[in-house]
Amino acid sequence: MDGNSTEPNTPVKTAQTTFRIVETLKSLDGATVTELSGHLAIPKSSAHNYLRTLEHEGYVIESDGVYEVGLRFLDLGGYARSRDRLYTVATPEMKRLAETTGEYANLLVEEHGRGVFLARERGEHAVSLDSYTGQSVRLHTTALGKTVLAFLPRDRVEAIIDRHGLPAKTEHTITDRDELFEALADIRQRERAYDREERIKGLNCVAVPILSGDDITGALSVSGPVSRMDEERIDEEILPELRRAANIIELNQTHS
Repeated sequence: MDGNSTEPNTPVKTAQTTFRIVETLKSLDGATVTELSGHLAIPKSSAHNYLRTLEHEGYVIESDGVYEVGLRFLDLGGYARSRDRLYTVATPEMKRLAETTGEYANLLVEEHGRGVFLARERGEHAVSLDSYTGQSVRLHTTALGKTVLAFLPRDRVEAIIDRHGLPAKTEHTITDRDELFEALADIRQRERAYDREERIKGLNCVAVPILSGDDITGALSVSGPVSRMDEERIDEEILPELRRAANIIELNQTHS
């Protein structure tokens, strides 16, 4: 993983604006020129020019005056994922994990201080969630993210917290820095993390690290509704399957 990021000494303002426009279209689930102009506090003429350029290049689509993110980004994301060795070696084990547990199997990596769902596999009984492949989430809100944080150097974790904060997603989210570091110490020692409705109400999750030597390359989890993911099932059924899958993935990413 290349999770380090620094601010450029001479940021290119037009490039920054372009990416902010794309991110805003995503967060607003589409927008008109007027809406985008107001949201970003830029002139309508500038917003229109940016949008028309993005549309011409295939990165934005327009329908009845509403602009949305285009599928060309899917091509770029698919290309980036296909070059990730962890994704290649993890996919078969994730499919087996989802089939065995009947729940969602998830693979997450850290990039620029956030967690990115590199892959997800849906089991037969898995519930519908808001998560999707490629989605970026705050690391402290998930079992996967906390697992990654637990195996990063302390100064790196501090930098991530300074940059992204510890906002709450639910009333169960850890939002205190000291409490988080206590949890991370336990996770590192036991090599597993729990998410008990910390990002999504009604959803529990358990995750384990995927390591290459002493370095964390990602985290693997199983998630499901609280009614099925009780502590007994997690510890006796889910966790052993997770550890088995992670062990095979670790061996394959190192030796295959």
